[in-house]
Amino acid sequence: MPTTFLTPGLCGWHHIDARNSGNSDTLLAMQSALNTTLTFSEVVNQHSACATTGDICQLGDKGNVVVIGKPVFDDEALNLKLQNEGPAKAISAAYLKNDIEFLKSLSGDFLVIINDVDKTRCIGAVDHLGRHPLYYAKINGGVVFSSAASSLHIHPDISSSLCNQGIYNYVYFHMVPSPSSIYTGIHKLPAGSFFDTDGKDIKVSNYWSPKFESNSISGFDSLTRDLKGLLKKSVEKYSDPQLRIGAFLSGGLDSSTVVGMMSEIADKQTDAFSIGFSAKGYDEMAFARITANHFGVKLHEYYVTPEDVVEALPKVATSYDEPFGNSSALPAYFCAKFAKEHGIERLLAGDGGDELFAGNERYAKQGVFEAYHHIPGWIRAGAIEPLASALPSKLTLLGKIKSYITQANIPLPDRLQTYNFLHRHQPEEIFSTDFLSEVDPALPLEYQRNIYNTPNDATALNRMLYLDWQYTLADNDLRKVSHMCAMAGVEVSYPMLDDELVHFSTKIPDKWKLDGQKLRHFYKESLKGWLPDETINKKKQGFGLPFGVWMRTHKPLQDMAYDTLSQLKKRHYFNQSFLDQVIDLHRHGHASYYGELVWILTVLEFWLAAHANND
Repeated sequence: MPTTFLTPGLCGWHHIDARNSGNSDTLLAMQSALNTTLTFSEVVNQHSACATTGDICQLGDKGNVVVIGKPVFDDEALNLKLQNEGPAKAISAAYLKNDIEFLKSLSGDFLVIINDVDKTRCIGAVDHLGRHPLYYAKINGGVVFSSAASSLHIHPDISSSLCNQGIYNYVYFHMVPSPSSIYTGIHKLPAGSFFDTDGKDIKVSNYWSPKFESNSISGFDSLTRDLKGLLKKSVEKYSDPQLRIGAFLSGGLDSSTVVGMMSEIADKQTDAFSIGFSAKGYDEMAFARITANHFGVKLHEYYVTPEDVVEALPKVATSYDEPFGNSSALPAYFCAKFAKEHGIERLLAGDGGDELFAGNERYAKQGVFEAYHHIPGWIRAGAIEPLASALPSKLTLLGKIKSYITQANIPLPDRLQTYNFLHRHQPEEIFSTDFLSEVDPALPLEYQRNIYNTPNDATALNRMLYLDWQYTLADNDLRKVSHMCAMAGVEVSYPMLDDELVHFSTKIPDKWKLDGQKLRHFYKESLKGWLPDETINKKKQGFGLPFGVWMRTHKPLQDMAYDTLSQLKKRHYFNQSFLDQVIDLHRHGHASYYGELVWILTVLEFWLAAHANND
């Protein structure tokens, strides 16, 4: 029996020719494929159809507006209408007044569909951070859309065939990023974007990008006070006395901040949930306990075992709409499941702080390489680089200098992918010739360049942050946590991604966010004396799963992974010799690094076996 999820959903279509659009049975089947336990409302007419677990209203005589999530306007009258009549009617009024420009005044978390039948027009939009996915596909005379790719396939005009580029992108990113999907002809909207179609052509545009400020008009101390107030306010927004609420607690800065604010707001003891691993270098339970003791929080601990992974991996891997290779999905699932078993109805997650306030090591590392470009170009090209090339590389120091210059001369964002499997191993080594003939290996970097260059007048650091808002958050971490919570039957909210907090982060100058090699300098200084010192000073780690380490010693886990790779050999995507090499590299090389590669390939085969049996 398939697993059903506690997740919002919508599906439907817009078509200029009512005779070829679809019917009520098709819509019902698409709705069923969304696989959610939530209750649907639906509207069907000659040219458009929608089914949704969110809010829906009529637009004109035959159109409709559908909304999932909790949008917020910067207009008081529209917010009042939203509160009194619901988000669909508020968005309908905003659209009728300002056309597509209304999106620029909208924030919050939302997915919006506007079926404007009178103008033979359909618009779909997702919020600034892409908290809800929206898939769409062009058909002759219209568009079919859904919050799940699996629902789109039900429509008779949509193919379920896999796209080789999508497979390549998955191996490259360990997930399939927007604007593409794993399926031929199916796309998904990037965060902060909308599609607009007249039934003939579909145009996708970005309606929002952040405006980063280079200098602050406020002082450092003043902004630190503002940050703490905004953090508390954002956690308060997701508190609800009608629900039993808990929080993820890894022991890092963000989860500790959310838990600490919850403890100050709640009128009873806060429940926090932590995952541990009996593997050296992976377990952070000690830091979770420090936070829990500091704030007087009740900590619930669960230790994931290799046996848990063997049992849950096939179920988790096949549950996603597209292959999803982030190994921390399993810890997230067990944590959410553990919370559900303790009666929790909503979990607050700490995702987002690193991407808002510069907490990832790659930001500092890239700053070191960017410093090379502060040297005048004529000196670099005329003196430094010729001298470095002429000197022998055998000496360790000279070798490091040459390596530094080589990497520094790779432009951002390309340089961020230096350690990617598909740059350390040539695509021809990994994939079959027939497969590569249908793939553009340059496309993943092109995607990233487009996002990186979207903000106007932004520094390299802020461009990297924005890139991570799309790839690390919208297409990865939010998909991971939201889906795993839905699978466990728990709601999830992200206080660290509240729009006020996001906007506030854009006002913090680079030199305060990242002070040399000091990650999250401003954030840490703001919360000194409130968070435990151990939390402030700890090295970032996260919910990493020791899959590669466990697989070396736990035979059932090893057998499952190796057997799955053997099945993957039978498909046309990979060179068989490379899959054999992957096993050898894991056995005799870096267990963690190559264990990650084994993981993403294992997940891919599980997913393919469930979703592409005719491959």
